[in-house]
Amino acid sequence: MSSPPLISHSWICGWRGHREPRSRSVCLALYVAFWLELDNAYWAGTSAAIVCQPQVGASLRKGWFRMIGTLVGAVAIVVLTACFPQDRALFLVGLAVWGGLCAFAATVLRNFASYSAALAGYTAAIIAADTLGATGGASTEVFMLAVWRASEICLGIVCAGVVLAGTDLGGAPRRLAALFASLGAEIMSRFAGSLANAAPELLDTQPVRWEFVRRIIALDPIIDQALGESSRLRYHSPILQSAVDGLFGAMAGWRGVATHLLRLPRDEARQEAGAILQTLQEELRSPPELRDPGSGSGAAPARWMADPTGQQRIYEAAARRLIALPASTPSLRLLADQTEKLLAGMAQALNGLALLVADQARTLPERGDVRLRVADWLPAFVNAGRAFVTIGVVALFWIVTAWPGGAGAITFAAVTVLLFAPRADQAYAFAMLLTVGTLFAAMFAAVIAFAVLPGLPNQTFGAFAAVVGLYLVPSGALMAQPWLTPMFIGMTANFVPLLAPANPESYDPAQFYNQASAILAGAGAGALSFRLLPPLSPAFRTRRLLALTLRDLRRLARGRTREDWEGHVLGRLVAMPDAATPLQRAQLMAALSIGSEILQLRQIARRLGLDLEPALAAVAQGDSATATAHLAQVDATLVAQAAIGPETQTVLRARAGVLAFSEALTQHAAYFDSGPPR
Repeated sequence: MSSPPLISHSWICGWRGHREPRSRSVCLALYVAFWLELDNAYWAGTSAAIVCQPQVGASLRKGWFRMIGTLVGAVAIVVLTACFPQDRALFLVGLAVWGGLCAFAATVLRNFASYSAALAGYTAAIIAADTLGATGGASTEVFMLAVWRASEICLGIVCAGVVLAGTDLGGAPRRLAALFASLGAEIMSRFAGSLANAAPELLDTQPVRWEFVRRIIALDPIIDQALGESSRLRYHSPILQSAVDGLFGAMAGWRGVATHLLRLPRDEARQEAGAILQTLQEELRSPPELRDPGSGSGAAPARWMADPTGQQRIYEAAARRLIALPASTPSLRLLADQTEKLLAGMAQALNGLALLVADQARTLPERGDVRLRVADWLPAFVNAGRAFVTIGVVALFWIVTAWPGGAGAITFAAVTVLLFAPRADQAYAFAMLLTVGTLFAAMFAAVIAFAVLPGLPNQTFGAFAAVVGLYLVPSGALMAQPWLTPMFIGMTANFVPLLAPANPESYDPAQFYNQASAILAGAGAGALSFRLLPPLSPAFRTRRLLALTLRDLRRLARGRTREDWEGHVLGRLVAMPDAATPLQRAQLMAALSIGSEILQLRQIARRLGLDLEPALAAVAQGDSATATAHLAQVDATLVAQAAIGPETQTVLRARAGVLAFSEALTQHAAYFDSGPPR
């Protein structure tokens, strides 16, 4: 296969009308790599196949992080070689340690940052595979090999970005804005409806609330796609995080209202719910027509999209009216304060929406910090240990057997064990599907390499691209489907390294089958590692998240104020496995509410001279009954202060906080009393 002197566009134009860009990205990457006469051009094609996503935002974002991971991995293997130039055992141990560190980072980070950490691990393995001999041992040529491999991989990333940018105009920010508008408007609609129909048989809104929580959690990857398309959004990304936190805060406020109304007599619940509704503007208390989740239709979402800043002012004004509401009872004060929390959260969400639609009526605040929220460190340590053991065992097997394909097996074992480590309980199934997809890719690559390509009458790159496209177009299109995605990833991403196109092309069956067996063995070893060293079970992870939250709550009760308490608990809420029960999710939300009440009540207690510490000490000891009794004494003290003091609304707000505190403790006493006190 000869390399033409100029980059011809004829073969590209033939693909322009097709909707699946992956084959074009691969062919462009291979073409440029052949033209530049790179050593292993197929790594450019492999990178393009992996990076190319159905959405341009996802592709560009993933490509950027892939470049970072590639460079970090290349630097790491050069440093590792410099540290152990003549010591094979320590070099391979160092490679396994680096894989473990990358698995740890891939578990702690999220989305494309997690992918970048995994890539840093197996990029080092890719370069190491080219520098090691038949039984291992570092090479002095590692620096130049690192440069060549990083160049090939980055070339594939750039080609995928060019193709996607030319075929897809994006739209992730607009899609994200529509989701924000749809979610916010529907939350307000459902909440207003629950207030308007405040009767016991209609007040169990917990299933509805948890469906909203699920949809809020699902915003995270779409936010990453939107950041990939806009440098403006990347710079102000803390605003989007604050908007998501606002939606969670709105759900916490709704929980407080629903929990309290369920404990009231029917007539009193209707009367107080009606008082809250009367305080809201007409457009807030008249729910728009409900629609299917995520449809984005309806008048309210359209208003949010058209004028988010104006809507934000409406919600902020309604929140201020609720704060100033002259409540006559602690019960009404509680409902007003919790509804104000919901409206404040919606205002935060509207602030993020205004950023997404580039509302000119708002002024962007100064850029804040993006905080890393780690729900639980234990899964990261488990994944790090698995990666270290897997890479080490495959390397040991290679040394013992002196298998020529051992280096490739290490590479693809590292790819599998690092790529699927953050998938938790889905990791084994996904890794097995990837292995099956790799097996299919090997079969098709063998047919194309030894039956199709040698028989082509015209040995040109255009003919090669057409043959490769006949495989990559359908497999890439199937990769975008929601079913068996890992299998089609294996079929697509591993096809190019199995075919290993070169310029000129060589047809060596022994080399092909050795490479194919190495890739299959590595992928199979990675899949087996998830069976032998399984991830933490969903039930165990859920119990740990609840236990860690309870531990932090008790520390908070003792006065050890945790920075960003709400954000930390929200991170655990996002990390809750899908298998967690509604009760367990409700317990986490109750802990979030109690922690927030503790922080607010401490401020009011200092102002009013209250002794809140006995109740908090009982919470720290896991004694809800004693804590509730002390809170009742605090309430009695507040009643006496209200009779003689001028700060009636401040006292009522304190009594409302005590009431919300007591209700949450009583509702989930079994959880708050569980485990030893810390």
